[in-house]
Amino acid sequence: MWPFGNWLKRRTLARHQVAPELWGRVRERLPILDGLSAEEDRRLLDSCILFLQAKTLTALEGVELDDESCLFLAAQAQLPLLALDDLDWYRGFHEIILYGDDFISPQKHRDASGIEHVWDGEHSGEAWSQGPVILAWPGVLSSGGWEAYNLPIHELAHKLDMLGGDANGLPPLHSDMRISDWASAMQGAFDDLNRQLDADPDAETVIDPYAAENPAEFFAVTSEYFFSAPDLLVEAYPDVYRQLKAFYRQDPLARLAALQAAL
Repeated sequence: MWPFGNWLKRRTLARHQVAPELWGRVRERLPILDGLSAEEDRRLLDSCILFLQAKTLTALEGVELDDESCLFLAAQAQLPLLALDDLDWYRGFHEIILYGDDFISPQKHRDASGIEHVWDGEHSGEAWSQGPVILAWPGVLSSGGWEAYNLPIHELAHKLDMLGGDANGLPPLHSDMRISDWASAMQGAFDDLNRQLDADPDAETVIDPYAAENPAEFFAVTSEYFFSAPDLLVEAYPDVYRQLKAFYRQDPLARLAALQAAL
């Protein structure tokens, strides 16, 4: 007899089947899925169906959602979890809010002298602790290629990071990973990126300089690169790639290399 959770998943999948031609159109729009095996493709589709039944997508003015659009977003959200089936990694939030464009978000920061600075920032995405994920739809539509950019993966990486509390660049690691190895790789690369930018604020770094903002953004940005530009991440910080490979239990670089070899 199946555990109740497995029974419910099977029932949900049976009631919300996706036509092969619809999934095929979604796959054509997402080059970062190229190279997945047939079994991985099936598991990804199943996880997309479950994700869309578990989360609410709230489309604001300027965003029109149909089945293909929902799957397009879900596939990017679920790719990082493809090999992580032992935990409800996206627990703690139930809604993704989609804006028609970048949005204004109130920001505040207390500097080292204790002075609090308040301003309005223009953002394409936010992830709130114990709250929703907010995405600008144009950023979602621009994601999905091997182009070192993926807004859904970036913001959902913050949600993974927040599983242990505040976002600090340290998501819950697997039992076969060591925090000391993670900290050494991440801190070393974070410090190196900041040294480059301190020496030249306009330096053309291999990794998006936004990763130098803080450890949480470093984890989110390098997660983007891990799935959408693994060759650049390995070039810049091979130890970071190895830690993310151990965490996500995937090897996008091998997929990309196989695709390039087949050209």
